[in-house]
Amino acid sequence: MSSMARRERERAERHQLIISTARRLAETEGWDAVTTRRLADAIEYSQPVLYSHFDGKDAILAAVALEGFAELASAMGKAKDVTQLVRTYLGFAEDNPAVYDAMFTMNTRLQFAQEDTPEPLKAGFGAIQDVLAPVARGRDLGILTELAWSALHGLATLTRSGRLPADGQRKRIAMLVDQLVA
Repeated sequence: MSSMARRERERAERHQLIISTARRLAETEGWDAVTTRRLADAIEYSQPVLYSHFDGKDAILAAVALEGFAELASAMGKAKDVTQLVRTYLGFAEDNPAVYDAMFTMNTRLQFAQEDTPEPLKAGFGAIQDVLAPVARGRDLGILTELAWSALHGLATLTRSGRLPADGQRKRIAMLVDQLVA
C-alpha cells in the first residue's frame, strides 16, 4: 500500500472516529457534552486535527445527522408494509434519541426538497414513498409521503417528550396505518 493511500485511509478512519465519538457522547450525555475540546480529548488528537476534518460542532452535528438519515433510510427500506415502516421509524427515534435530535430538531444546514439535498435525506423520503406507493390509489404520492413523515415525526417527538401516554401508542399506530392505507 502506498503511503498516500495509507494516509487517506487513516484520515477517513479519523473522520469516522470523530463522528462515532460525537454520537456516543451525545447519546450518553447529551449534545451539550459534545464540544470540540471534549471530542479532541476523547479521540486523543489535538483540536487542530479535529478542525482539519470539520469546521466546528455544527459540521459534526450535520455529519451525525447524515449518518442517522442513512441508517434510518436503510432500515425503512426493508419495511414490507406500512405497519413495518411506522414501527421501524418510531423504533429508530426511540433507540437513537440524540441522533434523531441531530436529524430533526437541532440546527443544521441540511435542507429537504432542494437541489442540493444530501442523498441520505432523499433516500429516507424515497423509502417512505416506496412503501406508500402501492396504497396511494390516486392520491398525490409526494404529499402523502410528506404527511406520513410529518405524522411519524410528530408521534416520535410527542412520545419521547412524554406528551402522549405510552398506553395509547398501539392504538395510535393502528389508526395512523389505517389512515395511510385508506
